[in-house]
Amino acid sequence: MLIVGAGLVGLCTAAALARRGEKCVLISQRIAGEASPAAAGMLAPSVERAGGAAEAFGVAARDRYPEFLEWVREATGVSIALDRRGILQLAATDGDAERMRAELEAGARWLSGEEVRRLEPALAPVAGAILHEGDGAVDNAALVEALRSFATRAPEVTVVEDRVVAIEPAGEAVSVTCASGRQYGGRAVVIAAGAWSGGLPGLRRTLPVEPVRGQMIALVGARLRHVVFAGGGYLVPRADGETLVGSTMERVGFDAGTTPAALAHLRGFAATVSQVLASAALVRHWSGLRPMTPDLQPIVGRDPGHPSLFYACGHSRNGILMAPLTGDCVAALLRGEQPGYDLSAFSPSRFTQVVTS
Repeated sequence: MLIVGAGLVGLCTAAALARRGEKCVLISQRIAGEASPAAAGMLAPSVERAGGAAEAFGVAARDRYPEFLEWVREATGVSIALDRRGILQLAATDGDAERMRAELEAGARWLSGEEVRRLEPALAPVAGAILHEGDGAVDNAALVEALRSFATRAPEVTVVEDRVVAIEPAGEAVSVTCASGRQYGGRAVVIAAGAWSGGLPGLRRTLPVEPVRGQMIALVGARLRHVVFAGGGYLVPRADGETLVGSTMERVGFDAGTTPAALAHLRGFAATVSQVLASAALVRHWSGLRPMTPDLQPIVGRDPGHPSLFYACGHSRNGILMAPLTGDCVAALLRGEQPGYDLSAFSPSRFTQVVTS
């Protein structure tokens, strides 16, 4: 098995194969702007509901995390922080509160403004909030590093740091050529290269995966207990006392830089949501490139016209959330097994433009 891309989705796929005793070659190169280490690590299927099978998959992916992180601890000796206290979605005005209460879903609880104040004293006064119980966040940067360490030591995984220059699927087999001139062959290849997936040479269909830059900052100041959504942004507390603040949505191609305008916007957002953060010290400012699809859903499954070509990319805003379960499902498909989850919403066939030459 070949896997192109060693972000969290590629790493989880390699780990899932290794757990099943399957050997794989994990091919990637470190590129500025990779989304997996740059993300905030939110596990938030309840905040941005997709509906139908995609929503059910997101909830299952969230609930997969405790067992998965226990396996990571046993396999690597690293304990990854997992927060499942719930996510607070704030209502700034009485009008917002009335609308949000009318749309309250199962698994969520309404909190009055006073209840929010008691729960999170560092937040500015609000009209109320939805508490999405069971949602939260994971330390994604630590998880990526732990899985990279696992991949380098696991006898089932061969890690190759190189740039892919050609992918040639042929029936039940495939070959991958790298910039170094080395070639790797196998019975299947998994495309898991994040925002760069659509540009890989040799794919047999057009993948509408677009890089969308998200800038973030880390502040030290407010000791929040919950992940907070408000007004199009979010705050994610970390155990070390930092608060991650995000994020922008910028269509700037593969530019992974940062800008003063985004810094000012993020600092202003943080100060509005928590007055304590108005004077908080800035620790870091960075960006990542989300792999966005037109419908914001990932592309997961076998290419209907090429049995050796599989996709695990385009996870948009939910790559961290969906990575472990995506890895499980793709590993099952590679072994000819049923994945156990409805992947119909993620089928590559929903994008119909096929490359004929």
